[in-house]
Amino acid sequence: MPLAEIKSRIAAACEDAGRNPADVNLIAVSKVQPNDRVAAVLDEGHRIFGENKVQEAAGKWPDFRTVYKGVALHLIGPLQTNKVKQAMQLFDAIHTVDRLKLANAIARHAQDLGTCPDLFIQVNTGEEPQKAGILLADVDDFVAQVRALDLPLKGLMCIPPVDEEPSLHFALLAKIAARNDLTGLSMGMSSDFESAIALGATHVRVGSAIFGDRVYG
Repeated sequence: MPLAEIKSRIAAACEDAGRNPADVNLIAVSKVQPNDRVAAVLDEGHRIFGENKVQEAAGKWPDFRTVYKGVALHLIGPLQTNKVKQAMQLFDAIHTVDRLKLANAIARHAQDLGTCPDLFIQVNTGEEPQKAGILLADVDDFVAQVRALDLPLKGLMCIPPVDEEPSLHFALLAKIAARNDLTGLSMGMSSDFESAIALGATHVRVGSAIFGDRVYG
């Protein structure tokens, strides 16, 4: 699906919700996509991209950034503590802060680097045992812990269970964010970003609908 069509759908969803399209950031999820597809989206002028793995991003984006200026890169996959420094040097935002050990590592490197990406806490809204994220009962305390580290916490992120209505999880995430005075909501993917926008998403993560099916080696 062409990038222009996705952006048109975002604009329509914003109009339906009475929102300004400028308040919704489209993250083009380029993980496991061939470089020619990524370059084609860059050539269209898009500059916000998402990657799942630090190693893949490190092998792809430094070269792209020498050619295409103004790229903002978002980490939307799990982050190991031994990759924190590299991630902080590569990414403009990290959407998957999900444990205090990770937040502490980010805080230590932020002091050394003198800078820090925008941070989102991943919330396990479905409380799925196989999925990363802070459990619902622990979110408020964890928000306070991250804030106590003087980190740039921007909002919350979730990935709803595949077999449940995503809008219920989007509404829940928005409620948690509101009570914690957080404005960033990273939620919604290729199949449900319009529902996410209706419920306040500020960042939607769209991959296959822009690039086509992923190519795994």
